Amino acid sequence: MPNQRDEAADDSPPDLPCLEKLDSPTGSPPTASLSSLMELESCLSNLNLAHEIVLNRDFCFKPRSPPTDSLEGRVTEIVHRAFWDSLQEQLGSDPPNYSHAVTLLQEVKTMLQSLLLPGHVRLRAQLDEVLDMQLIQQQVDHGALDLHRLAGYITNTMASLCAPVRDPEVRALRDLRDPVEILRELFRVLGLMKTDMVNFTIQSLRPHLLQQAVQYERAKFQQILDKQPASLDDTTAWLQAAAAEEAAAAAALPESSSPDSRGPVSATAVLDRAAMRLLRWDPQDQKYPETVLMDRARLDALGQRLQMLVLEASVLHLTSAQCGDAVFSLQGFVGRLRQSVTVLLEGSHTREADLKGALPGLGETALQLVTEAVSGQGGAALPQESRHLLKGQISELWKHNHPVRTLIGERVQGFLRATLQGGLSKRSPEPPAALRPVGAELAELGTAFGRIVHFNRSVFGPFYAPVLRKLLFPPGEEAETGEDSR
Repeated sequence: MPNQRDEAADDSPPDLPCLEKLDSPTGSPPTASLSSLMELESCLSNLNLAHEIVLNRDFCFKPRSPPTDSLEGRVTEIVHRAFWDSLQEQLGSDPPNYSHAVTLLQEVKTMLQSLLLPGHVRLRAQLDEVLDMQLIQQQVDHGALDLHRLAGYITNTMASLCAPVRDPEVRALRDLRDPVEILRELFRVLGLMKTDMVNFTIQSLRPHLLQQAVQYERAKFQQILDKQPASLDDTTAWLQAAAAEEAAAAAALPESSSPDSRGPVSATAVLDRAAMRLLRWDPQDQKYPETVLMDRARLDALGQRLQMLVLEASVLHLTSAQCGDAVFSLQGFVGRLRQSVTVLLEGSHTREADLKGALPGLGETALQLVTEAVSGQGGAALPQESRHLLKGQISELWKHNHPVRTLIGERVQGFLRATLQGGLSKRSPEPPAALRPVGAELAELGTAFGRIVHFNRSVFGPFYAPVLRKLLFPPGEEAETGEDSR
């Protein structure tokens, strides 16, 4: 990205974005005109849409309908009913009043035209001929308008254009006889067909958008940064916190550590630690980094899944330690225990108070499963001391400093950081022994996490590089962080 401000050039390379906004005051924002705000909103909307199409393979538009029991739903229903009742009254008068009906036919024609492809030359000409609005108005003036004939042609045209999934709804249009009901259903089904066309276009454009996504998103964010100078303040604070954590972790290493591990903190290590912080972000903290804001919902969902996997692995580890490998290795035992953990902790694992209340029941269930497995093998029951110890240890997992939960959490963090360092082109690292029962799910989570993080660095690496240079290197020291930031 070319630098667009001479006064901010200082010693930054010319291929990096201008970041003099980092030192901008964070007080009252400058007054912006309505047109600039609308342009900024459009830029944000386009950026979000492009990002969602690239990262979400299942992205599609769905027809929006408010809940019927909501205020918006009730108002919508009342307004729509009033509109169609008014049309019913007009068409039922003597002579019929077709003024609104003609307007609706014009809108139907416009919607059909929007569904045509460039190759539909003949169909477009036929549509203009049959739905000739001047001719229709003359028919109205002479009392010769045949709505059922026009509806039949429109339905046949829709049948030739619609996706196979809409065939039943289009066929149902042919059975309608009431003019108002016909027009109402025509608009409903045409709305669905327009949504289908939009989704088809998105899927067709997705491969081309993937090729241009990095440059497009980077350019759009630069436009936002030009209009909102403080659009990197929270990102800078996020990287500062990660750099401080990484420096503290490096300083805490023992003297016997290898020189490489005790050397200067690298930009890659800071970015990896910053990415890991996103998986345990406090929901109450509103200062989410701007460059990752579009992925917050995805990262929050991954973070919640990660918490559940840590709890599952902790319960499995404690159970294995008390009942031994003979029971733990029985076919189906781990699956049943994991299913119990998921069922009993679902929805409560993200809140400490709810988790504290759910864990005693989980301890009872785990003990029951162990007892059934032991008796099924004809073995001796667990000693009373082991039973109490297992239930007590599981009940205490709500504490963040629980030794087993801490150990499993560190192993998970290490696995995910190794996944990030390996890149997308390499195989996921082998999980440690304590994580093997949840290894498949953890590898899937790591792949999804890595895809988000690596794409984010590809887009925003040039924005991170100057920030990291200021954080990691003293003034006057030349350091290349561009490669590390990718």
